Amino acid sequence: MDEEYDVIVLGTGLKECILSGLLSVDGLKVLHMDRNDYYGGESTSLNLTQLWKRFKGSDQPPEQLGSTREFNVDMIPKFMMANGTLVRVLIHTDVTKYLNFKVVDGSFVYNKGKIYKVPATDVEALKSSLMGLFEKRRARKFFIYVQDYEDSDPKSHEGMDLNKVTARELISKYGLEDDTIDFIGHALALHNDDSYLDKPAMEFVKRMKLYAESLARFQGGSPYIYPLYGLGELPQAFARLSAVYGGTYMLNKPECKVEFDNSGKAIGVTSEGETAKCKKVVCDPSYLPGKVKKVGKVSRAICIMSHPIPDTNDSHSVQVILPQKQLGRKSDMYLFCCSYSHNVAPKGKYIAFVSTEAETDNPEVELKPGIDLLGPVDEIFYDTYDRFVPVNDHEADNCFISTSYDATTHFESTVQDVIAMYSKITGKVLDLSVDLSAASAAADQN
Repeated sequence: MDEEYDVIVLGTGLKECILSGLLSVDGLKVLHMDRNDYYGGESTSLNLTQLWKRFKGSDQPPEQLGSTREFNVDMIPKFMMANGTLVRVLIHTDVTKYLNFKVVDGSFVYNKGKIYKVPATDVEALKSSLMGLFEKRRARKFFIYVQDYEDSDPKSHEGMDLNKVTARELISKYGLEDDTIDFIGHALALHNDDSYLDKPAMEFVKRMKLYAESLARFQGGSPYIYPLYGLGELPQAFARLSAVYGGTYMLNKPECKVEFDNSGKAIGVTSEGETAKCKKVVCDPSYLPGKVKKVGKVSRAICIMSHPIPDTNDSHSVQVILPQKQLGRKSDMYLFCCSYSHNVAPKGKYIAFVSTEAETDNPEVELKPGIDLLGPVDEIFYDTYDRFVPVNDHEADNCFISTSYDATTHFESTVQDVIAMYSKITGKVLDLSVDLSAASAAADQN
């Protein structure tokens, strides 16, 4: 361990593994360590025995649930947008060759007590029972504007500069109702709250276009894809990638203490009496608790079921977004469901997650609106975890700390953090202009 590295990465969570892969591909010498004896950190994948041990304190799950090894329960379950940034990163690093993806069956939104398919195009808007007749026409016009919008074609702008016009002003031009704005903003553009309405509309329109383009990509029922056997495959795929480029991985390294020089700069990491020197340290918040602050808490329920979520067209894999306004809350609630069709559970079993940013100390009550949509559950586990953000000056201490995972059931916010960290660490902008068809072969095989 007495070598010098460009970067030492602590923790094998998804963010850390992606960064380790990107930095290795860039030619940096990377050492990647984890105090745990398994990959994934917070975002690990558990089999049934591990799940029982973690949440029930025993390692004897009931036999009727099926074979423990057939369960791959992701602790931070998130779907990937088919044309989204994470897929671009996977292609950029060529990790796609280690993974098999399958399209997610459905994308739904909760509105006035019911679940509806999210309409993403002008054609779907006209068919949707989410809106009345006149509202469908207004929504259709708005969708056509978004579909036709091109940065480089002023004619498609209809006289509006989306870098100046706010999302609220753009939407008001089409006279859309509040409930429509709710599902477009939260279930299509995937904004976590309503602050986007008073920001320039460009980001909002780009997010809507990404959803529609991702939906068109595989002609599935949703714009999302998910790896077979779950997300636990991702950290391991990046570990393989890093090894190909000469990176070193070490699991089960206790303590992992970051060492600093007199000026407060990170100079290495010590574990079991040995110190590896480095120029920079990348880690999750748990490795440098003195350099982060708590900003919130995620409440979630993990459910094992024997049926799909009702009213989702028997979808084996599905996301349902419950916008905050529909529940009288400050933050959205998310339902995630996956099943044996993605090889994450034995035949006939479904894994569902209900998650939200905690606004109370009582997850059972707070998550009830989401849990009520699931129908009968075989088993349910409640869990909360704190969310941290870094407060250090990375230029002063050479420490680059990721933010904790949020409650969303898609990857868009997670991967933005990774890309921002990449730029801080390297001083470069990550070039993600890739041939998106490189990931389609894997998705098409299933």
